[in-house]
Amino acid sequence: MLKNIGKTGLALLLAVMLLAGCGGNRNEVQPAKPGEGTSNQQAQQGSGGASEDTGASKGNGQDGGNDQGDVHQIPSDPALELLGKMNTDEKIGQLVLVGMDGTATNDTTRELIESYHVGGFIFYKNNIENAKQALKLFNDLKAANQSNPVPLWMSVDEEGGRVTRMPKEFAKVPTAKAIGSKNSEALSQGIGAVLGRELSGFGLNMDFAPVLDINSNPNNPVIGDRSFGNKADVVSRLGIATMEGIRKEGVVPVVKHFPGHGDTSVDSHIGLPVVNHDLSRLRKLELIPFKEAVENKADVVMIAHLLMPKLDPDHPASFSKKVITDLLRNELGFQGVVISDDMTMGAIEKNYEIGKASVEAILAGGNIVLVGHDAEKEKTAIRALKKAVADGTIPEDVLNNRVYAILKLKQAYGLTDRPASGPDVQSINKDLTALLQTYGLRK
Repeated sequence: MLKNIGKTGLALLLAVMLLAGCGGNRNEVQPAKPGEGTSNQQAQQGSGGASEDTGASKGNGQDGGNDQGDVHQIPSDPALELLGKMNTDEKIGQLVLVGMDGTATNDTTRELIESYHVGGFIFYKNNIENAKQALKLFNDLKAANQSNPVPLWMSVDEEGGRVTRMPKEFAKVPTAKAIGSKNSEALSQGIGAVLGRELSGFGLNMDFAPVLDINSNPNNPVIGDRSFGNKADVVSRLGIATMEGIRKEGVVPVVKHFPGHGDTSVDSHIGLPVVNHDLSRLRKLELIPFKEAVENKADVVMIAHLLMPKLDPDHPASFSKKVITDLLRNELGFQGVVISDDMTMGAIEKNYEIGKASVEAILAGGNIVLVGHDAEKEKTAIRALKKAVADGTIPEDVLNNRVYAILKLKQAYGLTDRPASGPDVQSINKDLTALLQTYGLRK
């Protein structure tokens, strides 16, 4: 059984798949385990976990099956086929999600797409003036990406409350704290669906929400009312309900900020928070919502810029193998896509070199590095990744593994670069108002 696969092995596997000529349904999103390459086994079962019986394997003569049951076929894997057609620069681009300046496409955004093959964009409030302008911007970026083999991530931080990027035409979504005060999963799922409808109408396909941090420190300068509350069970239930509401609208939810940003006194946008909790404490509180989210098939986890000396004194969580691989993947069993928090935040920028940090994030078990500001920093991160792949610091099988998981997720959600027609603002506002009135959050 193959464990790692390079260029030659990948080509051979694809040839075998094509000769097999077999169809089959799309596999569920189960990216390979970190550190492993895409393999023959993973092409069959989607992950590096225990193999599952298929109809072919059951017909082995021991259960009354006929001789045809002994024929093992490799099911179709569109993500693996696409991976085999991509060149190295295109693969590396998928490892990076970038921000942009302004409210329209420009030479820089076109360069990031055409020359650097970035995997997607994150949009902030200063990119969005109104619904008409936002729709044109998003559609123009997708049009610019037509020559690339993989559709773009089009993402925002849309939590509701004070963290919102949507234009002013939309009615205001209450804070997670206000939603948490009602302790209703139906309300939370309804709010998630509203957020998903707003985004999907614009053709946006990824939302950096919900927040699964427990607001255990009243002096926390960055979480506060972005959290559903100070109790693990409330945050878990309402966070997962919100996640499901977003996902049902065809938008990828990203749970954050692993392994828990709730008990900090430093804003990681400004400096590097230090959290002195050990694993025993984390398991009793901070990790509970994330564990529940993983068990409910969370697609993407964002890693916080936190230094946790009792777990890893040398690396922030966002590029710590002990946090990403040992804790999130191995202990909690997460097999999805891992993305860093923005590498241009003060926690990283004031303490680490962005290129080195980006490489270490991928090696630690991450799939995507978020670089939200400054085109030169975005290019620096991509160049560092290219150099690391070229000199073998990031082995080919690791690159293939990280990109394969991204492609699986993009295909599972049916991402395309087709233009969107725009959201029905009036209908969304009407439904949101009715939902909030039902729960006494709006008169």
